[in-house]
Amino acid sequence: MHPLLLQLGSAAALIVLMALIHGAGVAAITHGLGFDRERAKARRLHPRTVAILSAVALLLFALHVAEIALFALFYLAVGAAGDFEQALFSSASAYTTLGQPQANFPLEWRLLGALEGLTGFLLLGWSTAFFVTDMNRLLRP
Repeated sequence: MHPLLLQLGSAAALIVLMALIHGAGVAAITHGLGFDRERAKARRLHPRTVAILSAVALLLFALHVAEIALFALFYLAVGAAGDFEQALFSSASAYTTLGQPQANFPLEWRLLGALEGLTGFLLLGWSTAFFVTDMNRLLRP
């Protein structure tokens, strides 16, 4: 298979997987914290509100770390990284659009790193919208 087609096919599969994982994670957070059962009442600066928002932030952070780790495991599996630390750094750099992830990557996997950046950008935006929506739901009378 041509290297470009391999990269694009791998990127497509990973992007779909990340979207499914992220959607399931956001749905689980919504259900687990009870946002789907009732409209939250205004609790400005109430300790429970702070606890809920903190829990949502930590759960979203954990969700993003898991998605980064899945890309890192893929990089290890295809030999694009020498060890897990390098794979994790490269993945986190791409996912967060840090801008220097592929310096030591084989040429045949550089495009996947760029597409991981786009994936991370979109998933981080999705999480931001989700968090702001929940924050508004909790703080609005």
